[in-house]
Amino acid sequence: MSKIVTFGEIMLRLSPPEHERFRQATKLDMHYGGGEANIALSLAMFGHDASFVTKLPKNELGDGAIQSLRQYGVDCSHIIRGGDRLGLYFLENGVSIRPSRVIYDRSHSAIADASVDEFDFASALKDAHLLHISGITPAISHNGGELAVKIVETAKAMEIPISLDLNYRTMLWKEDVAQKQSYMKRLIQMADICFGNALDAQKCCGYSDHEHDFTKSPYEEAISLEAMQKVMDTYDLKYLVTSHRQNVSASRNIYSGLVCDGNRLYHGRTYDLDIVERIGTGDSMVAGFLHGLLVKSDMEYALEFGLAAAALKHTMPGDTNIATREEVEAIMESDGAARVNR
Repeated sequence: MSKIVTFGEIMLRLSPPEHERFRQATKLDMHYGGGEANIALSLAMFGHDASFVTKLPKNELGDGAIQSLRQYGVDCSHIIRGGDRLGLYFLENGVSIRPSRVIYDRSHSAIADASVDEFDFASALKDAHLLHISGITPAISHNGGELAVKIVETAKAMEIPISLDLNYRTMLWKEDVAQKQSYMKRLIQMADICFGNALDAQKCCGYSDHEHDFTKSPYEEAISLEAMQKVMDTYDLKYLVTSHRQNVSASRNIYSGLVCDGNRLYHGRTYDLDIVERIGTGDSMVAGFLHGLLVKSDMEYALEFGLAAAALKHTMPGDTNIATREEVEAIMESDGAARVNR
C-alpha cells in the first residue's frame, strides 16, 4: 500500500444528542474530526500508511485528538504541540425539512496561528506517494494559507503528487476573499488531482471561463464535460472529481459523482440514501477515490470506490468513516438491499 500525508486542522465537535436543537440541549456529544484528518483515518482503514500533520495544543484535548487518530492506525509522529487552543465546532443535526446547522469556534486555534518555521515538512513528506490538502486551511487564517502553500511547494519540489479538495465553506469566506483566493490559486496550480468543479473554482480561486457566472447558473453547467475540461486546462490538472447530490430532505439524498481526465467525463453509480449523518461524507469520497486511484490507476474504479465509501459513511454518526476496504467493496458489488450478514 501507499504512504499518504495529509495536512490541516482537526477540531472537537460538540453536538446535541440525535436531532435535538441547540436551544433545548442539556448535554453535548463529543467527536474529533476535520477534513484532512478524516481522510487520513479512512486511508488507514483501507490499509495505507496514512500520516496526519498539524499543530495541537499541549493539553488533554490535543491528546484526545491524537488518540482518536492513532487508534485507527494514523501516524501522528509529525504533529507538533503548542498553541493556546483546539478549534471547536458545534453541529445541530437536521432531520426531514430542517437542515443541519454548524457554528464554528476556531479563531486562533493552534494550527491557525502556527508558523511555517515550526514544521519540518520535508521530513514529514519523506517517502510519501501523495500529499492531500484542502481549501479549508487557507480559509481559516493568513498563517494557514502560508502553511498550505509551503507544504505543497515542498511536495512539488520532492516530486510528490498533490491532491487538493477545494472544499468551499461559506462561513469561512466572509472576509479577506481576495487573499484567500490568491492562496488557492497557488495551490491549484501545483495540484495534480482536484476535488471540485467550475462553481467551486470560481468561488475559491476566482476562476472564470469568460462566459458563465456559475454562481447564477444551474449546477449542471458547472459539472458539464466542457466546464470540467476548461477548469482542467486552466490549471493543468490530471483529474477533476466532483460529487452530485440531490437534497430530497435532510434525511434523504440522491448521491452520485463524476470524474474527468480532460478527455471524457465518467458518471458514477447513483445511491438513494437515508441519512444518519452527512458530515464527513465528502471526505470519505475523497479518501475512497484516492485509494482506488493508488491501487488500480483507473479513474472509473476510483470514483466507484469513492462513491461507495461516501454512501456507507452516510450511515455512521460522527465525522469519520471507519469502514474497511472489504466493506466498501461489498457495497460496490451489492444492489443496495442491505441484507443481514450472518
